[in-house]
Amino acid sequence: MGLEERLPSGIILTTLEQVAGWTRRTSFWPLTMGLACCAIEMISYGGPRADAGRWGQEVFRASPRQADLMIVAGRVSQKMAPLVRRLYDQMPSPKWVIAMGACSSSGGIFNNYAVVQGVDHVVPVDMYLPGCPPRPDQLMDAVFKLKENEVFHAPIGADDVANRVAVEAAKLAATPLIELNPVTGDDARAVTHV
Repeated sequence: MGLEERLPSGIILTTLEQVAGWTRRTSFWPLTMGLACCAIEMISYGGPRADAGRWGQEVFRASPRQADLMIVAGRVSQKMAPLVRRLYDQMPSPKWVIAMGACSSSGGIFNNYAVVQGVDHVVPVDMYLPGCPPRPDQLMDAVFKLKENEVFHAPIGADDVANRVAVEAAKLAATPLIELNPVTGDDARAVTHV
């Protein structure tokens, strides 16, 4: 005879973390971070065909202090990297980042000194979205996966701040996507060629 059998019908048992996760999951507020051609697909994600408003995301925020999701859409130049980091730092916790497109994930076709070879050098990335440019349907799928895997199960409370700092430090210390060996997934810098 557990507690569940003794309660009358209509009573729901849950934890405060699950309630907070449910509210975060149902109201994502993305930050407008369109840097290149992927921004057109991000804009159409909020348009009538994809209609992100059905899931509580119709308002792209222009202020980082009102957003909890940064969608980096397009290539990040060396001049823009400090501003991307500043906007990320101004976002309130909890916050998440999606690298949308090949350019923001790994520099794309721009392998030169002016373009950051992956936004994961600048901010911790939670989800990578491949494509050049990715379709709005792919962005929709990435947002749903992020909601289900990261947002819904995010802890709250006193340990949350220390946990987020540790996770952010681990993500920034990890090997960037561009430096991984495409065959094995190992760090390409550690491989010596004979």
